[in-house]
Amino acid sequence: MLAATPLGQPSDASARLITALRCSDVVAAEDTRRVRTLAKALDVTITGRVVSMFDAVEAARVPVLLDAIKAGATVLVVSDAGMPVVSDPGYRLVAACVEAGLAVQCLPGPSAVITALAVSGLPADKFCFEGFAPRKGSARRTWLASLADERRTCVFFESPRRLAACLRDAVEQLGGARSAVVCRELTKVHEEVLRGSLAELATWAADGVLGEITVVLAGATPSADPTALVAQVHDLVAGGMRVKDACNQVAAAHAEVRSSRLYDEVLRSRR
Repeated sequence: MLAATPLGQPSDASARLITALRCSDVVAAEDTRRVRTLAKALDVTITGRVVSMFDAVEAARVPVLLDAIKAGATVLVVSDAGMPVVSDPGYRLVAACVEAGLAVQCLPGPSAVITALAVSGLPADKFCFEGFAPRKGSARRTWLASLADERRTCVFFESPRRLAACLRDAVEQLGGARSAVVCRELTKVHEEVLRGSLAELATWAADGVLGEITVVLAGATPSADPTALVAQVHDLVAGGMRVKDACNQVAAAHAEVRSSRLYDEVLRSRR
């Protein structure tokens, strides 16, 4: 059984989570101290066995937990905050249960991904989740470059220690004008939601940031058709406008188009 845990406020816990903590035979927690702290805040006594299941030990825990489930035990999987499996432990056990034909149940609840998307103010009809941004600069820049033409809103996690570098790289790879939102400490006392351009957010983060971070990145604006833009310039020139002025006017209507590049395209089209 998977269960979402509060992102910060214990009162966000569902009644089903409270019952599961109280009644499960085994509680497999990303951090056993965190789950005991949560149980105390909820005035719940965990009667089952509590075992750790963080990234480094998850693979080793799976066979033991699988045997317990086969024997009829109720095993509850929780992460530190939010939904297990989503960039948190749990996937290996779920996959093993599915392969073994064992039932998997999920108790819905808080999710940093959905919470950040909902408050971002960016389109949410289509989105993608990228997990944690790559740690190393070269890999992070390559990953960001792969998002250059992604039209869906993108949500990802980042360490507060690497946020400033990530946003600088995003400006370099995606352009400083692209809209984004940085959500810090969602649902907690010091919750902060900052909206702006990548350039503005990179400046804000330069002095350092603390807390749990979720970033929401606006999707790419569809690129204008170069042939259509050149045709617009020709129409304006035919009406008496100078080529450079026509290029400036057309480019001004398309943020992603540079006037100088459009001018070169127009000259090439005349050859």
